[in-house]
Amino acid sequence: MTDPTTSPEDHWKQTDGAFSDSGFDPIAFFAETTRKGSVVSRANSIGSTSASSVPNTDDEDSDYRHETSYKDSYKDRRRQAHTQAEQKRRDAIKKGYDDLQSIVPTCQQQSEFAVGAQKISKATILQKTIDYIHFLHKEKKKQEEEVSVLRKEVMALKIMKTNYEHIVKAHQNNPQQGEDQVSDQVKFTIFQNIMDSLFQSFSSTVSVNSFQELSACVFSWIEEHCKPQVRNIFGKSFLDMHWNPEIL
Repeated sequence: MTDPTTSPEDHWKQTDGAFSDSGFDPIAFFAETTRKGSVVSRANSIGSTSASSVPNTDDEDSDYRHETSYKDSYKDRRRQAHTQAEQKRRDAIKKGYDDLQSIVPTCQQQSEFAVGAQKISKATILQKTIDYIHFLHKEKKKQEEEVSVLRKEVMALKIMKTNYEHIVKAHQNNPQQGEDQVSDQVKFTIFQNIMDSLFQSFSSTVSVNSFQELSACVFSWIEEHCKPQVRNIFGKSFLDMHWNPEIL
């Protein structure tokens, strides 16, 4: 350590002391050089410490405050956007449950009988909605079956109407004369032969387990066996009469 009271001239004198009249003294020169380096290093350290302790300027403080404010504002905007999105989602879910409660009849009935301000739970609304959907599916299937039966009835009535129109037209074009009439026995025999043939197909096709099933089977049998097949039955009956003239 050097004495602070030592003047610069003394330092130079000490340095010059390394060069004596007798020649250069390397040990003395090295010691003096090391001492000067430590003095300079300590001065630099003191200057750096002084510079670092200088407070920030007003511009630097303003920039820092502006950056901090911008970050806080960005976080607030994100938080608000997230809150709004969550609120919209909850409002949409609530509206969906309210719509279900107003549409499903069983939910309406239960809400009418609810005591005080008691509300129907969401689980109850969902369960009653599922039950109502199952009920609608069953009703749809039942109505489709009824529509199918009605269509068959309409088709059978159209066939009967067409046949009666042909009969009326035939009577109008060929009025019967008294001498061409046949006995009631002949009519009954023809009718019996036709009915015997039809009854065989009727008995094998029609089921009588229930009235609804009977009706459906009858109309199906009419559609399948009372069209061209009746013509063949009529033809066979007339042939039988032709080969058995005693019937006449």
